[in-house]
Amino acid sequence: MSQIALYVNGIQQKIDSPPDTPLLWALRDELNLTGTKFGCGASLCGACTVLIEGVPSRSCQRPVSTLSGQEIQTIEGLHSKEATAIRQAWTELNVVQCGWCQSGQIVSATALLKKNSTPSALQIDQAMRGNLCRCGTYPRIKKAIHLAADILKKLG
Repeated sequence: MSQIALYVNGIQQKIDSPPDTPLLWALRDELNLTGTKFGCGASLCGACTVLIEGVPSRSCQRPVSTLSGQEIQTIEGLHSKEATAIRQAWTELNVVQCGWCQSGQIVSATALLKKNSTPSALQIDQAMRGNLCRCGTYPRIKKAIHLAADILKKLG
């Protein structure tokens, strides 16, 4: 084991993990940030999505040793106006069904709105294609992202 420094949700953290430990398990087991979910373990479903340097990234296959000095944001650390609008839209439209994929969906949707505050339907599809939903709530997710964009416009 070796001490590895991670910058998570604005706080410098030190963890005692082997260098090849996936970020997902360091977040959940060492930092007690359990909002990021394990889905497939193969970087295919998006349940484990976090932001690394503002980019949606799968944490289940990302070794902690590759992340020194990089800013990591989990669902617990999303406090931007875009994240607030996404959460409001998710609630208003009752997006969540089982909820397993939702932290990854919200992280990806927040990153999309930070990059493009008025995405088209195609841009939403492209940005969200790596996030799978077992319950098939894709139409509600897309509608919620459009609603969040409208909320952002009103906020100015």
